[in-house]
Amino acid sequence: MIRPLLCFALLLCCSVLEAALGGSAISELEARKEVIEQELTRLSRPSLRGGVGAIGYHTAAFSHADNDFWVEIDLKGEHSINEIVLVPVLWRDMEEGFQADAFPEAFRVLAGTAEDREGQVVAEFQQEEGQIIGITPLVIPFPETVASWVRIEVTRMSRRIHDGKYVFQLSEIMVFGEGQNIALRKPISAVFPKPRDPSGAWDERFLVDGATPYIMNSARGQPSLAYLGDFGAAPTLLIDLGESYPISEIRLHAVEQSNTVPQAFVGDLGIPKHFKVEGANSPDFEDAVVLVEHQSANLSGMGPIMMWSFPEMSCRYVRIVTLEQGLSFGISERLSRIGFAEIELMSAGENVAQGKRAWTEPAMRSHRDAMSLTDGRNLYGEILPIQAWLKELAKRRDLEAEWVGLSKELSRRYALQKQMLIWLGRISGVLLFAIVVVALYGRMQRIRNETKVRERIAANLHDELGANLHAIGMWSDIAQESVNSPEPLIESLKRIRGLTERTGASARFCSNMLEAKGVCEVLVDDMKREASRLLADISFEISFENEAQLNRVIRRKRIDIFLFFKESLANIIRHGQASTATIHMSANDKEVALAIADDGCGFSGGLPNSLKRRAKLMRAEAGVDHPKEGGTRIWLKLKVKRKTFIKE
Repeated sequence: MIRPLLCFALLLCCSVLEAALGGSAISELEARKEVIEQELTRLSRPSLRGGVGAIGYHTAAFSHADNDFWVEIDLKGEHSINEIVLVPVLWRDMEEGFQADAFPEAFRVLAGTAEDREGQVVAEFQQEEGQIIGITPLVIPFPETVASWVRIEVTRMSRRIHDGKYVFQLSEIMVFGEGQNIALRKPISAVFPKPRDPSGAWDERFLVDGATPYIMNSARGQPSLAYLGDFGAAPTLLIDLGESYPISEIRLHAVEQSNTVPQAFVGDLGIPKHFKVEGANSPDFEDAVVLVEHQSANLSGMGPIMMWSFPEMSCRYVRIVTLEQGLSFGISERLSRIGFAEIELMSAGENVAQGKRAWTEPAMRSHRDAMSLTDGRNLYGEILPIQAWLKELAKRRDLEAEWVGLSKELSRRYALQKQMLIWLGRISGVLLFAIVVVALYGRMQRIRNETKVRERIAANLHDELGANLHAIGMWSDIAQESVNSPEPLIESLKRIRGLTERTGASARFCSNMLEAKGVCEVLVDDMKREASRLLADISFEISFENEAQLNRVIRRKRIDIFLFFKESLANIIRHGQASTATIHMSANDKEVALAIADDGCGFSGGLPNSLKRRAKLMRAEAGVDHPKEGGTRIWLKLKVKRKTFIKE
């Protein structure tokens, strides 16, 4: 019994643990968390810019969220596009830190051509309950589509943090195709006119100026100090591409503005107030063509990465000519400096300037080498393509959100596991106690069973052999009396011989009469035969009521009834000195009853111990009566239970 109990306990513990922990195993969650942590070390980090600059665009404020609004970008010709990136406006919360502010909860992106002004929906977004946008960009890829315009239709706005009103606002929109930001500095229009903004930091055009609230921090590669010229000088920066390339975009990475809080510079360190970019195939720039000319009226035109696109132009040499130095916050001209962290010249989405020769005219005494302008690195490491960089920021947000979820789930499971271990310890203690109790109970049961077996063997020996021995003694007396009469003598000896054979057989089977074949197969016949044998010298009557029911009694009970009957007859012939006997046995659905009456003198002291023992073994009631008319009556009543009878 202990082994099944142990198996049950083990299964119970396993079931409880599985039901409690559920889902993936802790080891799987830990492995996934470790994979995420390793991958996060290889992804760009969302480092935020400081200083002053353009923020983006926002609508007027509303009192409800459901406002139909759209903003449309004219791509100036048909282009193949496959991805849109939306950069949120960031707000510094004193408790939660930086957060995306008033990012639309629901919108769809449509794209079409000049002939198709209705366009087709290429992407949709619906913010789920509890979903956090975070401070990184939202990247939405979609199937390759040819379009000359892209429209964002907002169907549900969100609340602005500082006043709780509903607005739509974004920092930047980028539309990528063929590895390039097709929307860069393209014309843009909105259904609502822009609200008045005295700061100059909000405008529709800032949605496509390429400026984001991030500093490129790829977290890989070796850092590189930006090139910064001599004080008061305004040298021309030149790059030799080695051969002619079709260039269509330039990206200028600003000099690091200091990492102190507050910053030492407002964001324009090293950036000329007015400059132009020229391209040529002749080293003396005799065939120079102006690619870009930029003049900043304020700081809104400056940022960590400044980008301009222009009609594709094949050239080998590129130069940046300063037309007016930056003199913000009253810095004198003799203290101004010109420099950049990196100059990228894009040809079919690839930076063809990386690793190429860069120099200044005139040459500067600056300790910072001009070759850092084209080394492909900034203060934080390797410079990535814009699209790849923004994708990494978006992927980091998703992985960090998953990491937080895994951490919470693991913490929950660790706490639950600890609680389960406590409960399992308690259950183990209870089970150990139960096992000890069961073991002791089992031992006691074995002892009781052994005692019962010994009692049954003793009773069988007494009941089976006692009657036979008494019969042998009786026939021996008859034989002695018939010594001069051959025929009675021979009959007595035959009877003695038969009794000795049956006694030998009984001695062999009395230890386990249940295994003995032919014993009490038909109870009624065996009782009649035994009565005829033992009561040969007594006149007797034997009757049975409902014999079919009697024969359905299980074999163990039949043997017990038979031996009780046999011992009762032995007592009649041994002590009763009776001349007649009456035997009646009946059975019904409630009990089996046996009554044996004789006209003898009976016996004193109540029911003999041998009959009491037999009645106890079969859990029956037994007794002896002395009728007024004389004689003795022995009775037995066996209460019927479901397992008393054999199933039909």
